[in-house]
Amino acid sequence: QVDLVESGGGLLQAGDSLRLSCAASGRTFSSSAMGWFRQAPGQEREFVAHINWGGGKTYYSDSAKGRFTISRDNAKNMAYLQMNNLKPEDTAVYFCAAQKEYFYSDYAAAVDQNTYVYWGQGTQVTVFS
Repeated sequence: QVDLVESGGGLLQAGDSLRLSCAASGRTFSSSAMGWFRQAPGQEREFVAHINWGGGKTYYSDSAKGRFTISRDNAKNMAYLQMNNLKPEDTAVYFCAAQKEYFYSDYAAAVDQNTYVYWGQGTQVTVFS
């Protein structure tokens, strides 16, 4: 079992930067790949970024690529999403999620929310022009 709590959301101006944090509790965090997803009001939840358990492999959505960076610190049981050059279309609730321990993801699995079994409550990011 991995419990996840996101923090760091807020109200930003277009072009601003923000780092979201995901605090994990549990005994197997270091063995679980992590992902960030987001959901805008009235929209489906969509993939943003993924990092494997060792931190050496990452995947990003097209919208996140080049602007967002996912990272993790297993010693601190933390995962992060650094977001730069924010745009109004980034406005959404951002969720941290974890896959089953030792689950190996190729790209198709990494972007599929159904492969993630642990989810945080979400943190709101609002970007205005």
